[in-house]
Amino acid sequence: MLDHVVVSVSNLERSAAFYKEALAPLGHTGHVVYEGDAGHAALRGFGDADETYLLLKRGTPAPHAVHVAFVAKSKKAVDAFYRAAMSAGGRDNGPPGPRPHYFPGYYAAYVLDPDGYNVEAVFQKR
Repeated sequence: MLDHVVVSVSNLERSAAFYKEALAPLGHTGHVVYEGDAGHAALRGFGDADETYLLLKRGTPAPHAVHVAFVAKSKKAVDAFYRAAMSAGGRDNGPPGPRPHYFPGYYAAYVLDPDGYNVEAVFQKR
């Protein structure tokens, strides 16, 4: 349904470094570096080997306006995301664990990125 989401961050390089480390366990790598031209903002993008899903641009953060959830292939990947995000300077917003109040089989972890965006990794056994 969506091709990509652009999120405004206060410090592009700091946020790019955070997402590079936090998303690596989920198979998402930083593979777009666009310095901007003709009035277009510089961007840093993350996704899988085929697509870019998350783009960061310098601007005024709006952390209460956006929540981003990334698919994890296993509970171990959710756990690894959480450890990597915390190591990269994220703040705990819900440690890895089951969330049966959402859906049966829902396993997730939540961290706040450097600007306070709620970033989630979720594995759903379907």
